[in-house]
Amino acid sequence: QVQLVESGGGLVQPGGSLRLSCAASRNIFSIYTMNWYRQAPGKQRELVASIGTGGSTNYADSVKGRFTISRDNAKNTVYLQMNSLKPEDTAVYYCNAAELILDRNYWGQGTQVTVSS
Repeated sequence: QVQLVESGGGLVQPGGSLRLSCAASRNIFSIYTMNWYRQAPGKQRELVASIGTGGSTNYADSVKGRFTISRDNAKNTVYLQMNSLKPEDTAVYYCNAAELILDRNYWGQGTQVTVSS
């Protein structure tokens, strides 16, 4: 089992920044791809950013150039740095750990991000 705990959400004005954190209960980054998803009211959950076991990263087109995913192996923590935030970034953000071979998935509880003036 893996527990994921997100933090760092909140209310921010358009153009502002937030950094989300996702703390894993144990060291899993060499086995699990770490993802950030988000879900806005009335919309499907969408993949925002990923960091693979080797450190490669991928981003949704809507956040490229504004969001950065990173990880600290010593702290078992993944981050999502969000800059130049827009109202359309408002959503609940979820941390996900995915292991493809054995098809294992773990989710955090989510953290609310609201971008509004």
